[in-house]
Amino acid sequence: MAHVLVIGASNGVGLETVKAVLGAGHCVRAFARSASTIDFAGPNLETFPGDALLAADIEGALHDVDVVVQALGIPFHAMFKPVTLFSAATNVLVPAMEKAGVRRIISVTGFGTGDSREAIGPLQRLPFRLMFGRAYDDKDAQEMRIRRSGLDWTFVRPGMLTSATRTGRYQVLESASPWHNGMIPRADVADFISRQIESPVYLRKAVVLVA
Repeated sequence: MAHVLVIGASNGVGLETVKAVLGAGHCVRAFARSASTIDFAGPNLETFPGDALLAADIEGALHDVDVVVQALGIPFHAMFKPVTLFSAATNVLVPAMEKAGVRRIISVTGFGTGDSREAIGPLQRLPFRLMFGRAYDDKDAQEMRIRRSGLDWTFVRPGMLTSATRTGRYQVLESASPWHNGMIPRADVADFISRQIESPVYLRKAVVLVA
């Protein structure tokens, strides 16, 4: 049983990850500003209200943690303004993890981050840049900061997220040649994350997830 800190736990992939990691038998500390809105409970779940940009909150949340899942998100309308949340929160998290001696981090970024940007089809590139460019530039900085650390990281780059139920049938694309966009349920992304908690298979690797 691992003790897992999920940052961004009250919505989206983060909330689904809380459910999946609990279902795999681990203990979860669910960290979010709105953590109190999580509407289920259990002996292995601790809700932890906090701000990912505040070092004191993150340092407190890292106590007795084995693995960190970073699953931050922003609302769609915020993507049309300057975006700094992903890099700023990571600049707080990485040194806090190093100080606390927590090495394992699974960070959810997205298809189009880092070297996967080259795999975006020509017809998608312009609308992608117009709609998501600011956010994904910041996610690039997020990944680069983690790469520069001594942490044991995995980057999870899902395609277009849906609210469909978990299927357990999805592709894990590790090498660049087959990378492509596609839809995937948030619950399947969470399923993949939960399987990485105690697995070294994708250590220091970035994978694209599509259905």
